[in-house]
Amino acid sequence: MSVTQQPAPGSRPGPDAGGDAAADQLRDRISADSLTTRRDYLRIVATVSGGLAIGGVGVASGILHRHGDSETMPEAKKVTDQLAPGESVAFRFPGDEDRALAVRLGDGSLVAYSAVCTHLACAVLWREDRGPEGELYCPCHEGVFDARTGEVTAGPPPRPLPKIFLTERSDGSVWAIATARSGEPAKEALCRQFGDSQPETAQRLGCPGAARADESRRT
Repeated sequence: MSVTQQPAPGSRPGPDAGGDAAADQLRDRISADSLTTRRDYLRIVATVSGGLAIGGVGVASGILHRHGDSETMPEAKKVTDQLAPGESVAFRFPGDEDRALAVRLGDGSLVAYSAVCTHLACAVLWREDRGPEGELYCPCHEGVFDARTGEVTAGPPPRPLPKIFLTERSDGSVWAIATARSGEPAKEALCRQFGDSQPETAQRLGCPGAARADESRRT
C-alpha cells in the first residue's frame, strides 16, 4: 500500500473479497451441517473412518443407500403449500431419512433432487446467487451441480444428483411423487415405479409391456 493509500487514523480497512468468500463458505458449511442429522453423521463417519479413498469408493459403488433405489412407487408426499421463483425448500422423500431439495427456478420451472452429494454424502444446498440460474452446491469439497439437470458441473462428485419428480396441484401446493436413480432417464424411472401400481399411467407413458399387463388384468 502506498503512502497516499494509507487509511485515515482510527479507521479500519474494509473486508477484502477473500474475506467475503471465506465468510460465505463458512455460512454454507454451517447450513450444510444443520441439514445433516446425527444418523447421517454417523454414516459419514463410518464411511470415512476406513479412509477417504475407501469412503469415496463406497459412495460411488453404491454401498451406501441411494435415492431412487426402490422398485415400487413411493407414497406421494406434500412438499410445500407454495414455492415462488428463486425459492427452495428442504424436505424428506421418499423415506424419512432421505434428504431432498425442491427449487423453483427463475422461469417458473420446478425441480427437485436428492440433497445428498454423490461424492461423500454431504448436504447439498441451493445457492440462487451462483451462476445464471443458481447452483446446487456442496460446500464440503466444492461440488457443484446444474440446477436444471442435476448434472455435475464442477468438483469431485462422480455422478449427477438423483432426481425427484414433482407435481403442482391447482391450489399451488407442490407434491413429490416418484424418484429416479442417478443418471436414470425419466421414462425408465417412472415405468419402473408405476408399472405395477398404476398400469393405466404406465400405458400412457408407453412403458414396455404395459399394454399386455393391462389386458391380462382385464381377462
